[in-house]
Amino acid sequence: MKKLINEPEHVVYEELHGIAAAHHDLVEVCFDPNYIVRRDVPLKGKVGIVSGGGSGHEPMHGGFVGYGMLDAACPGAVFTSPTPDQMLEATKRVNAGAGVLHIVKNYTGDIMNFEMAADLARDQGIEVESVVINDDVAVEDSLYTAGRRGVGATVLAEKICGAAAEARRSLKDVADICRKVNDRSRSMGMALTSCIVPHAGKPTFSLAEDEMEIGIGIHGEPGRTRMKLKPADEIGVLLMTPIISDLPYKNGDEVLLFVNGMGGTPLMELYVIYNRAYEIATRNELKVSRNLIGSYITSLEMAGCSITLLKLDDELTRFWDAPVRTAALRWGM
Repeated sequence: MKKLINEPEHVVYEELHGIAAAHHDLVEVCFDPNYIVRRDVPLKGKVGIVSGGGSGHEPMHGGFVGYGMLDAACPGAVFTSPTPDQMLEATKRVNAGAGVLHIVKNYTGDIMNFEMAADLARDQGIEVESVVINDDVAVEDSLYTAGRRGVGATVLAEKICGAAAEARRSLKDVADICRKVNDRSRSMGMALTSCIVPHAGKPTFSLAEDEMEIGIGIHGEPGRTRMKLKPADEIGVLLMTPIISDLPYKNGDEVLLFVNGMGGTPLMELYVIYNRAYEIATRNELKVSRNLIGSYITSLEMAGCSITLLKLDDELTRFWDAPVRTAALRWGM
């Protein structure tokens, strides 16, 4: 195992100190319990937005804390859900009287702990709404889920809902927008290599040099099928076909096309995949009017990619285009 770490048990703690040193103009990093929060919260009249999950998926979620996106993020240990006390403290910190939205990926531990935190916050008089993201079309049930996994749509929901909250939309409105993003999004991923969890010190799974896995999860969960490695154009077809067939797009629909790197994939290769995905979308008479290309929801050093397609409307497009300033995503400011 070759990693730029000291001791595996200290990696998240040291990462958080690095975030605090690098982005102190944007965020404050709190310890015991651990969470990352915007420096300017609470903001009167604004819905607070909190998300979180296991570390190892950076920049999600801590890299998305800031203006126009998340108000706070709760990092768990690597590939391990954060705890209810982290979520509760973050919720209390960002609450400004307009309520708090929890954006939760569909993993059993995340859902259970966020539900506990929401109940505790409500007991303290904080209005909380929770929306579960489950956009992965690869498998119906996985090692960590009942139902579909939450993957790439999480990034899109955090951006769009963050803009809606900045516009001072109500908690109900922001939650409804989050549900709309989830309902209109579909994702599919693949892997060329495994990742190595620092505590484990060895690959989570094994792939031969000439193999790939289609439908892999962001924790290394098994996908739909393992097969011989194919050219990028064929991989694009294998990912886009189930996405398009799962959601009933209509001719002329405007979409956002998000090609995401899993942590170990060069940007050059992501653009090769994007080119093929764009061709397939256009051939299916979809209008790709917005895009995002880069490594935004990763699986440590896994080589591979995922594709997410979001069907847009005027409201979603407006909030996507709205200004954002976070460590990992920024435009319009």
